Amino acid sequence: MSMISRSYRRIMLFTWMLLLLPVCWSPPVHADGGAPNLAYVSGTAQGISVIDTGAARITKTISLGDDPHTILLSQDGRLLYVTLPGRGQVVVIAAKTGRTICTAHLPGTPTLLALDQESNTLYAGGNGATGVSAIDPETCKIEHTFQIESAVNGLAVTAPEIGTPHTSKNQLWVAGTDALNVFDDRTGQLLGRISVPGGPQYISFPPGTTVYVTTRQGGVDAVNFQTRKVSQLLTGGTFGPMDYDALTGEVYVPDQKHSELAVLSPIDPSMTILPKEPVRVIPTGVPPETVAITNDGLLGFVALQNGEVKMIDLLGRRFAYTVNVGGNPHFIITGLYPPTTDLTPTPTPSQQKPFWSTLPAWAIPASILVYLLVFFTLVWFFLRMLRRTLRERHHR
Repeated sequence: MSMISRSYRRIMLFTWMLLLLPVCWSPPVHADGGAPNLAYVSGTAQGISVIDTGAARITKTISLGDDPHTILLSQDGRLLYVTLPGRGQVVVIAAKTGRTICTAHLPGTPTLLALDQESNTLYAGGNGATGVSAIDPETCKIEHTFQIESAVNGLAVTAPEIGTPHTSKNQLWVAGTDALNVFDDRTGQLLGRISVPGGPQYISFPPGTTVYVTTRQGGVDAVNFQTRKVSQLLTGGTFGPMDYDALTGEVYVPDQKHSELAVLSPIDPSMTILPKEPVRVIPTGVPPETVAITNDGLLGFVALQNGEVKMIDLLGRRFAYTVNVGGNPHFIITGLYPPTTDLTPTPTPSQQKPFWSTLPAWAIPASILVYLLVFFTLVWFFLRMLRRTLRERHHR
């Protein structure tokens, strides 16, 4: 009887090991995953309006005493970064309370933002100055200025793909008057200039090797990240800030001239002939100013010039609801509920560069393989102990 009891205890031990193994091996959870809960809209009647995406209504407004333009969220949803071009400022506020954390004073009229989440660096610029400021978003200290030969019309931060012609880990792309300026965002070195006919403006970098650029003369171009070749995709429109579906690779482009969203199909690097674009259009009835696509590829939000925000069911390809935010919306982003506590801790080295960002490319698949080997080994021991227990009971 004692032998059977010991066998049962061993079986229970292995069972608990199997249950706890996924917990011990689970990777860190980050705020950029999962379905978003909120949509932040700048340029509304109250300044910034916050829409609860599930309730389909405005749940909070944030007034900053000026007309905010581009807004971005920190990766954990705690901080909201806001440009105030009328004051020449970039303001960092607590997303939950609206409390101002710090303010950066910049030359010109900063309307543009880009965020490097790996180094936790905020980049700001605008068409009133020839420089892009690198800002510490925790303190608003200006750490570096990237100079170009003209006014700044667009910004984007991108991580290079394998096989790119440069060894920089991250790159800052700046749209000037007639060219894209590509910088190493760590060293400040100018890596190259890419001429764009029609003058580059808004930049979007979906997964893959294609950069999408709108032009001030009414076009949308595709730039091959590796070869720097520029190909024209659309003409004859007036295009605003773009966004992309991270799952399908489709790019959504607001066309104010035709009151529609132009949807562009992803470009494969092996294509010798580019697909005819757009693959489809979504009529909006009123000129769209900006668009945001959620991480899960299920929802889209388009801000219209008449002060409305429409939610799009991307799978059903239909508008689900409309929220009136008033004003003249400039930008829209989506994110999770901010943390329940309004904390602004001093950044640590781990916040500046998370440990997982330094892992080699093979680390994740290797970890999965080790997990599977351990898992199946435990299963084998479990079945072996179970057979032994049943055999002992049968003999008794």
